[in-house]
Amino acid sequence: MSKKADKSGEQADGKKDKKAKKKGKGSGDAAGGPSVAAHPRASYQVRRAKGWGGIAGFAIAAYLSYKAGVPTFDLGLRALIAGIVGYMLAWACAVTVWRHLVMAELRAAVEHAAGPDPDLIPARAEPARAASAE
Repeated sequence: MSKKADKSGEQADGKKDKKAKKKGKGSGDAAGGPSVAAHPRASYQVRRAKGWGGIAGFAIAAYLSYKAGVPTFDLGLRALIAGIVGYMLAWACAVTVWRHLVMAELRAAVEHAAGPDPDLIPARAEPARAASAE
């Protein structure tokens, strides 16, 4: 075989290995435990919040700069920076809120699977104590 054929074969194998690593990397993180990215509603809501945060930051900064009589170039620059800040702020807030919601949903699912505590329901407490005494 020629050297050119050997190199192209090695490159093809290397590319396949890189793709396999990338594919394995993404699927391993989500299966490790609860995450905002793996939640069906959370990822959509976080994306939506980031978009609205960026638009709101941009619009508010542009409006306030316009009312202050700032030159057009500076107005645009301030609006872009405020849009980026709004995007990041909305992302941080949305992820924080959804972390708490995901954990609350997990706790509720575990409590629901465990069933009701007979000590908390007086009507069930008496038969449960009688059955345990026998």
